[in-house]
Amino acid sequence: MAVVTTSALETLRRRAGELLFARVAGPEGPRNRQAIHGTPGPRWFPDGSPVRRVHGDSAMFVGGLSALLLQSLHPLAMAAVAAHSGFRGDPWGRLQRTSTFLATTTYGTAESARSACERLNAVHARIEGVTDDGDHYRASDPHLLEWVHIAEVHSFLRAHQEFGAHPLTDAECDGYVAGTARIAEALGVPSPPRSVAALSARLGEYRTELRCTPEARQTTRYLLLRPPVPVAALPLYGALASNAVILLPRWAASELGLPRWAAGERWALKPAGRAVTRLIGWAMAEPESTGGRTGGSPAPG
Repeated sequence: MAVVTTSALETLRRRAGELLFARVAGPEGPRNRQAIHGTPGPRWFPDGSPVRRVHGDSAMFVGGLSALLLQSLHPLAMAAVAAHSGFRGDPWGRLQRTSTFLATTTYGTAESARSACERLNAVHARIEGVTDDGDHYRASDPHLLEWVHIAEVHSFLRAHQEFGAHPLTDAECDGYVAGTARIAEALGVPSPPRSVAALSARLGEYRTELRCTPEARQTTRYLLLRPPVPVAALPLYGALASNAVILLPRWAASELGLPRWAAGERWALKPAGRAVTRLIGWAMAEPESTGGRTGGSPAPG
């Protein structure tokens, strides 16, 4: 019987982590990581803060997918994404830009975080158009920006509480929502929620605006049935994607036409999701001595 040595296992872990990091962070990932962590100066979020704990955990892979599904239900936000983001033509590039933004605002200096938000605001200012129904949209619209924000925060937090290595206390969950409000304000959201209760209430206020458009349906099929991942990675991606659906509010899953099966979720899908997120965290963990963060989130921090 072959015996896997500790050194061989560590080599496998490092290689797997490097491949995943390259996909998520892109060719500039190592340089960005060094700049984010190596630049001295005050940060928006200190070590051990709820924002860092959530964004540094591999549960973000599930939360990110769930956020995309939930966000797709707003017709104006979905129209802007479909027409201007290029997420289908360059899905990895979009993921890399998003992960770098998350890493910069979460771990970078306050100055670099503000600059990242200003650059994104400049991009949003150039995006506007008209939906097939004749409705005008602007990516810089505070109302749409708030929808994107609350859908992300809701999804990231739910994923962390379900699949994260160290779930937050109730007070820490409120701290996470309050912390992310700082980013939202820098992006033009005038009064983002600052507690879990306020987040849930705000999410409910948007329900009358949400529906499954053809663009949302196409996005759902793309993310769940035709993902841009290698064939060998499809089983792992499937575990993440199925749990992204589980994290959706039931009304959102129903609107998107996604089935739910309580017994299967409890006994098969959720255990698979926990196993895959632990595996990703193991592969992408950086030793503390290197100065990198541990946990394995999509953010190259």
